[in-house]
Amino acid sequence: MAAESARNSSPPSTSQSWSSPIVNLPDDHLLTILLLLPVDSILSFSMTCKRYKSLACSDSLWEALCEREWGSQSVDALKLSSLRDGFSWMMMFQRVYKMDSVCCHKISDPDDDDEEFSSFPIPRASHSLNFVNDHLVLFGGGCQGGRHLDDTWTSYVDKSNQKILKWKKVKSGTPSGRFGHTCIVIGEYLLLFGGINDRGERLNDTWIGQVFCHERLSWKLLDVGPLQRPRPPPRGAHSACCIAETKMVVHGGIGLNGVRLGDAWILELSEDSTSGTWHMVESQQSPPPRSGHTLTCIRENQVVLFGGRGLGYDVLDDVWILDIQETCEEKWIQIFYDFRDVPEYASLPRVGHSATLVLGGRILIYGGEDSYRHRKDDFWVLDVKTIPSSGLQPQGVSLNGSSVWRKLDQISYGPKSRSFHRACADRSGRFVYVFGGMVDGLLQPAASSGLRFDGELFMVELVLGFSDLDNQQRPGKSM
Repeated sequence: MAAESARNSSPPSTSQSWSSPIVNLPDDHLLTILLLLPVDSILSFSMTCKRYKSLACSDSLWEALCEREWGSQSVDALKLSSLRDGFSWMMMFQRVYKMDSVCCHKISDPDDDDEEFSSFPIPRASHSLNFVNDHLVLFGGGCQGGRHLDDTWTSYVDKSNQKILKWKKVKSGTPSGRFGHTCIVIGEYLLLFGGINDRGERLNDTWIGQVFCHERLSWKLLDVGPLQRPRPPPRGAHSACCIAETKMVVHGGIGLNGVRLGDAWILELSEDSTSGTWHMVESQQSPPPRSGHTLTCIRENQVVLFGGRGLGYDVLDDVWILDIQETCEEKWIQIFYDFRDVPEYASLPRVGHSATLVLGGRILIYGGEDSYRHRKDDFWVLDVKTIPSSGLQPQGVSLNGSSVWRKLDQISYGPKSRSFHRACADRSGRFVYVFGGMVDGLLQPAASSGLRFDGELFMVELVLGFSDLDNQQRPGKSM
């Protein structure tokens, strides 16, 4: 392999050492230095001479770079799959970097809505969907007639065939019925918080779930201490995500009397995962109150907030970063974008969308609806690597919109426009599963609108490069 030959090659002879001290460095030392550099600098380094080109293009270096940029979980998942067959890690990196399209694959048949005999969940919206321990886990949501659901479903995802899934209903005890709750993954556990039941009651209980082999799942109420301890007020339609591997961040939502909230709370899980402690985030500035927005963890200490519906019922497109420092200082910073070079920007504001961290360090944003309740079927990516990892100032950060935001093309099957669906990514980050939501339906004579609940499950695949056949089938593109 090029990597081994690069590592085992001896330093140049002393007759060449007079030109520059760097030529005397062993290749192992050079590899260590290259791993500290940005990719553009590594590519420039590879153009200096044959020796350095061989070193800078070695498979071991680019595998380490992929792990640095994407995380070890994505790289390990790619190693175990056939996605990398015939491609070097450098080629994989290039394909992910240039990714500009998605391909959707239909998995379930939504036509059979008979719950007693069906092998999949009934149509719903404002539920939760998570990927944990190679399983999809779906819980609750709202369905036809404004009723809440209290069912839990699991489905094992076979790495060899991710397009065929079989749902299994969990028969053990589950949290009470609700919709507009949040459920996040921390390690091998699920943490569920809040929601609204069909009596309109807002909830603030916290549940922990764990998936075992054979698609078994157990739920139990998490101990968050006596009532005197701080905890978030009851709410639904809020957002949440994991941060620092042991914490859950909760923000906003609709509280008592229908008031939209703008507070943020952090739950720290105990080492044995049997209890947790809440505290409220204190920051000089914070995002305006909202509901139906998203929180996405982009780094161990940073969370991205996007969109939602504000106090004036207006739909938002602002981006905020929750930055948590080692000194336990927590602060919100707004990210400002110049969208003059992004012609599709007008369609970006939305509520009830999904925002999923995917392969390549990007947030994949799908669907939602605008201020007029027009549902969307578009895909956008936000490149989080353009957001500074440190040194953020309270006055905010200004970035070029065209270098951060990109609207993706769709090829193949196109799902219906939808909002208040749920989405989650597999271990590799290349495949995103989407279930349910509100979609446009046929207008019935007695109905006031054409809205209906959807029970479709589909998979969104990040397209990493195109073959000739792909190019022929790609809408709006010529070979």
